[in-house]
Amino acid sequence: MKIQSKIIGAFLVLITVTLLSSIYVSYNINHIKENVTDLTKRDFAGINFLLEADRDSYQSNVAISQIINLKDTQESEKLIKSGVNNNIEQVGQRFEKFKKLLEKQLSNNASKFEEFNTKYNLTNENTKKIVSMIRANEYEKAQEFYFTTYLNNYEAMRGLIDYFTEESYKVVKVQENETDSLIEQSFISFIVITFLSIVIAIFFTIILGKTINKSINNFHHGLLGFFKYLNREEKDVELLDTRAKDEIASIAIEVNKNITNTQALIEKDELLIEDVKRVVEAVKSGDISKKIDKSTHNKGLEELKTIFNEMIQVISENISNDINEVEKALEEYQKLNFKHRITTATGNTVTGLNTLANIINEMLVENKSNGLTLQKSSEELLSNVDTLNRSSNEAAASIEETAAALEEITSNITSNTQNVIAMANNANELKHSANEGETLASQTTGAMDSINEQVTAISDAISVIDQISFQTNILSLNAAVEAATAGEAGKGFAVVAQEVRNLASRSAEAAKEIKSLVENATLKANDGKIISDKMIKGYVGLNENISKTLELIGGVESASKEQQMGIEQINSAVSLLDRQTQENASIANQAKDIADQTQYIADDIVRDANEKEFEGKESVQAKNINLNNTNTKSEQTPQKEAPKKVIQEKKEPINTKKEEKVSETKKAQVIVPNNDSSDEWESF
Repeated sequence: MKIQSKIIGAFLVLITVTLLSSIYVSYNINHIKENVTDLTKRDFAGINFLLEADRDSYQSNVAISQIINLKDTQESEKLIKSGVNNNIEQVGQRFEKFKKLLEKQLSNNASKFEEFNTKYNLTNENTKKIVSMIRANEYEKAQEFYFTTYLNNYEAMRGLIDYFTEESYKVVKVQENETDSLIEQSFISFIVITFLSIVIAIFFTIILGKTINKSINNFHHGLLGFFKYLNREEKDVELLDTRAKDEIASIAIEVNKNITNTQALIEKDELLIEDVKRVVEAVKSGDISKKIDKSTHNKGLEELKTIFNEMIQVISENISNDINEVEKALEEYQKLNFKHRITTATGNTVTGLNTLANIINEMLVENKSNGLTLQKSSEELLSNVDTLNRSSNEAAASIEETAAALEEITSNITSNTQNVIAMANNANELKHSANEGETLASQTTGAMDSINEQVTAISDAISVIDQISFQTNILSLNAAVEAATAGEAGKGFAVVAQEVRNLASRSAEAAKEIKSLVENATLKANDGKIISDKMIKGYVGLNENISKTLELIGGVESASKEQQMGIEQINSAVSLLDRQTQENASIANQAKDIADQTQYIADDIVRDANEKEFEGKESVQAKNINLNNTNTKSEQTPQKEAPKKVIQEKKEPINTKKEEKVSETKKAQVIVPNNDSSDEWESF
């Protein structure tokens, strides 16, 4: 799997977990919000209506007691209107409001609702009867009816109000427990999901980091091994590991192809170079009949091979295919043995030497004066032959330098420019993937911020619960005050008020604990955000490692430039060989002129001898020994004359080819000839 796919998959898992947690927490928050709404607008409102109904019934009862004890018609009417009738009507109205709010939640208490309606109606009727008795000034009868009948129904009605109050608090308790459960579930889920997100993030970070580092290390190790192979530090090279199916493995596959091609090319180049060494050794030993047989895909080496073989062929044709025979003939001529002839070798120089030997034999019979003239010309010819020998030595040195340049090309062959570009593109794609990973880590940080916002919403809901608890506590205090005012009749109401107050206190404490848990959750979310920031820094480090890999690729490009320098040195060596060949041709021209002059003098001597008659003409044959003794130098010169003619005739086309070659090749560096015959391949 590609590194990009792994990174995207890891962050998709994190984003999925984050979204699921957000959805779950949002669902619980909505449920909590509904419960809080029910508590505020339904449950506590219903309880408030019951408390107000109980208060109104109590005030109605107190007003009746005051009217009976007051026995004042005017004051009684005021109390009846404001304290009795209004309060008893409000009891029914407030209970109906309570019933509308909580009848569904108290559906099991339908009989109690019917009972309350009955008791309320009886209390209302009894109240009207007492009012009628008071208006009729029947205070004692009203007082008796009050204690015997009214209070029974009244107490029963208030008892039902207390009953419904307790049942309402049970509903509140259920809602409270459900809300606590939802909050606890949300908190636990948030902690678990946050922990899982952190664990997953750490897991994927470690796995991806190890995978990428392993791939890069394998690639780096394989590339260094390849460079060591190119630099001749190791004899063999191992292919890069391509088992991982990622971007680095793709790069490794391309590199392996080039390693295989380069290895095959190097092996063929080495075989060609060994063949060149074989031919060079043969040339050093005097055998010019050998040729380079090995081939390679390296165009430069192939071209050099062709030129080298052509050079050997030209030397073989123009000079001899066996220099040893020429040297042996020269040694014989130096011993004044002009009877020796070269029979086992071919070449223009061999033919010229044989012809020169014949001419010398003819010239030795000429007179001493012409011999002195011939000796002077032969000395000049000997000097030119020495120059030709030096040029030949320089040509041999140039061949050695050319071989050294070939070794430099072999040691600096690396991947070509297109492969370097491909490697750089793949590394840039890897860097792009790392940048995408950094972007996804930033998105994870945004998701953590969203979770913080949800936790803030939970905190706001808890604040609402706390406010409700506070308001409930105020209501319980008001109820306690009313109960204290009522005396014995308000004891039951005081107990209820105390319970309400206790419940309000417990709600406040629970809200405080939940708020503490939410704050802790906020801290955990911030920790998750910090970890995401560390992930971003990790990806920044990964980008730096990729940049270092790009620097290594730049080193490969530098090696290619070194290869170009080696080729320029080869061209310089070939140019030097060309100049030396031209110098040899020039000397051959001079040798030709001298040979012509010698031939002219010889012809003149023959004509002069044929035209004249003189004594001792036939005795010239006897003076050959004396002529040989005085012509030690002259015998060295004639043996070179004929070959110089041949060189002049054959070198002209060679100069043309060399001039064309020089014009096509850029001269970068002059290589100084070295006559040392040692192998300089390893010196590069």
